[in-house]
Amino acid sequence: MAKKNLSSEDRNLFRQTIGKVHAVKSDKVLLTESDKPKPYPKAQTVNVDEHLSANADFAIEKVGIGDSLSFTATGLQHNMLKKLHKGHFGLDAEIDLHGLNSNEAKRQLLHFLHGSVEQGCRCVHIVHGKGYRSEGNHPVLKNNLNLWLRQHRDVQAFCSAPPKDGGTGAVFVLLQLTGKYDA
Repeated sequence: MAKKNLSSEDRNLFRQTIGKVHAVKSDKVLLTESDKPKPYPKAQTVNVDEHLSANADFAIEKVGIGDSLSFTATGLQHNMLKKLHKGHFGLDAEIDLHGLNSNEAKRQLLHFLHGSVEQGCRCVHIVHGKGYRSEGNHPVLKNNLNLWLRQHRDVQAFCSAPPKDGGTGAVFVLLQLTGKYDA
């Protein structure tokens, strides 16, 4: 490589830009304990299907297009359902499932509920549609959601939403608060 000839102006400009330079006495770097990166836990895969109770002995009737849904878990006060319907809890998250087939809707619902509980959400809004395109006026997704939410371990209550929030085509769901967010 050929040596470049720099003018004295360029050399002075370079020295001013670089500043004061000190010679390196040792080119070895000693690692200390604090220089090592801290370990982090491996992300555990969660089987969201485990959140549904295995004993599905819920005797529920099929609901129609205009029928309202409601459920309260045992041990929960009945006025909680009234408060839920009136929107006293505020909505923390929402998902729209209508138009999906049952398998895809179940998968998305379980992942949504798991994520909502992990994030500390108390009340969520789920749009399932009224089922106008279902055969025999028995909406498939609405009936499935009625069963799945009753089986889910983190669901304390649910009810059909007020008309401005979807009416009988949506539900408000009250979720169990987990202890890991208490400070």
